[in-house]
Amino acid sequence: MKNKALTAVKNRILNILFWSIISAAFIGPGTVTTATKAGADFQFQLLWALSFSTIACLVLQEASARATIYSKMNLGQAIKYHFAGSKAQVPVLVMIVGAIILGCAAYETGNILGSVEGLSLVFPHLDKRLIVTAIAVIAGLALSLKSLRSMANFMGSFVFLMGATFITTAVFAKPPAEEIIKGMFVPTLPDTTGAGLLILGLIGTTVVPYDLFLGSNVVQKDTTVKDMRIGISTAVILGGLISMAILSVGTEMTRGLTREAINNLQFSYKLLSQTLTLHIGQWAVYIFGFGMFAAGFTSAITSPLASALTSRSIFEKKNPDGTPKNANSFQWVAYVVLTVGIVLGYLQIKPVPAIVAAQAFNGLILPFVSIFLFMVVNDKKVMGREHLNGWFSNVMMIIVTWVTLVLGIVNVSKAFATITEMTFAPDQLFAFAGLVALVITFFITIRIFRKRKKSLLEPDIEEKKSE
Repeated sequence: MKNKALTAVKNRILNILFWSIISAAFIGPGTVTTATKAGADFQFQLLWALSFSTIACLVLQEASARATIYSKMNLGQAIKYHFAGSKAQVPVLVMIVGAIILGCAAYETGNILGSVEGLSLVFPHLDKRLIVTAIAVIAGLALSLKSLRSMANFMGSFVFLMGATFITTAVFAKPPAEEIIKGMFVPTLPDTTGAGLLILGLIGTTVVPYDLFLGSNVVQKDTTVKDMRIGISTAVILGGLISMAILSVGTEMTRGLTREAINNLQFSYKLLSQTLTLHIGQWAVYIFGFGMFAAGFTSAITSPLASALTSRSIFEKKNPDGTPKNANSFQWVAYVVLTVGIVLGYLQIKPVPAIVAAQAFNGLILPFVSIFLFMVVNDKKVMGREHLNGWFSNVMMIIVTWVTLVLGIVNVSKAFATITEMTFAPDQLFAFAGLVALVITFFITIRIFRKRKKSLLEPDIEEKKSE
């Protein structure tokens, strides 16, 4: 009996460790930068945005994994099957794969440079190109692992290291508990330029489109819905807590300063390092630096991995016996994405035009993927009559779809403004995006529910799902 209990506990821990690859994917240098800046600029006022984004991430990841378990198809295959026979199938699939690969390649440079900056806080005299080389070698070896479970466990270990470093730093900063609780549960929109964009940034850095495909692809054949929910809930909530800890650390930079002083402050990691040294001690800089390195390093692996898995899930062919016909042929996608990051990392160049384009594509792809997932979990031919989304899950999907549409419209508008050197008033932009997103969400919801109702009135027909 004792051995069975120990085995059960061990399996539960391994399950959580396995699903932590999701946290590894969405906590990267972008998360560290955005959360730290949010804390520095607005103290704990924007914590609620991380609370919401954690819930949104959990809703979408659970739906994606649940659809995979019940349909026996990963998200890419389910979307492909949903659009089977439609003229929209090929454009939809090409758009998803193209946007995700381009986005992963553009942000891979940021992942690598972010991990380099983290180690540079700890070892300021190390040659940054030497660090890039070390990261490239380790990331390449990790991507060469044949077992996805081994890779996920490897990444999960880094997530717990990262969590320990950021949470430890936040705890020793002794943040005020009442402000944290208020910030987490009471939504406020500060009447200051940049607050709205930071809110969307906090949501966008947590709810990542390629992460949905990654989570779907790591579902194992023997995974149960119960184990999946425990693993995903723990991983996503842990990721949310890590992001909140990072935001809390950022508040140290401006605690006690006036709004005018905060507005005139130029955010930088050098300033953060000096603040941590002054308020906590030099050791806090080392711990935060290792955490930032872990955030960049894990994302430097998951980004290429997700791009390869997404490509494979959509374009992979099967042999007559059901085994993959060209599974290994998509490995090159991961190495191309990694190589782009390495080359630009060596050059210490931030590919601004590529990142602007990637923001536009990712701004488009996230709401599209949310909508496609909304369709899939309400499609009887994919999910079966018994496993269609319940009313609560659908309400959450509607809310998340609307938010991702707002995020997408704003991100695309920002990218367009950067390219054309135009300016948009933030209040008008948010009002426009919110209204357009509401209209689109309404019509999409009506269409999905009408199609669902019609399919439920039809007799069940055993269909062979296309591979």
